[in-house]
Amino acid sequence: MTDAPVGHGTPEGEEPATAPPPEGSFGEEAAEMANEPFETGAERPPQEPTEVETAWRDADASDATGMPDVEASGDPEPEDDLTRARRDLVELTTDLQRLQAEYLNYKRRVDRDRELIRENATYTALAPITEVLDTIDRAREHAPLEDGFKAVADQLERIVTSKGLTKFGEVGDPFDPTIHEALSHIGEDPDVTVTTCKVIAKAGYRIGERVVRAAQVLVVDPPFETRAERAPQEPPSGPRE
Repeated sequence: MTDAPVGHGTPEGEEPATAPPPEGSFGEEAAEMANEPFETGAERPPQEPTEVETAWRDADASDATGMPDVEASGDPEPEDDLTRARRDLVELTTDLQRLQAEYLNYKRRVDRDRELIRENATYTALAPITEVLDTIDRAREHAPLEDGFKAVADQLERIVTSKGLTKFGEVGDPFDPTIHEALSHIGEDPDVTVTTCKVIAKAGYRIGERVVRAAQVLVVDPPFETRAERAPQEPPSGPRE
């Protein structure tokens, strides 16, 4: 057993002396602040909060602002496979019905446009031929057609008829301004009761309901007495007694 060195022991009941920190170091300032007594009623200087204190403070603030609690929010239970399949089936059926309606509308529009294009093409091709048909009609008025000219005329009329071009306008037809063009008024005729086509200058032609050319006609009116009888009787004007 070795004896403690003389002069290095600490008397009993006394605290060991600590070496003073170097002058001007951080330890010296910390020691001064720790040993500096606070006066009664003096406030401690503010200190920066630690990360743990900041986290707890944010959690308290979230509770105070009424953030929903996951457990208390009452989220609906997840859908099962059957419910999800039924919902998808309804959505797909609705989409299919909408697409089918759009396709039907498109098909009708295409068919209508195709028919209109066909009628326009037929009209463009046959409209000039009406002048040739007029020449054939005038030739028939002078004399019956014979030989090759008759065969060509008959074949041409068959072809234009097969393409939808029809002829209209006969003597005695009631005058219709939508399909007749009145070239002249030639008086009255006691044999008619309405304005009537008396002479057909040029026959009219149409394709379906579309008029290619209105019939050019001369018209006659019924006698004045007949028109007066057919006119609606107007009530007499003036105060009643």
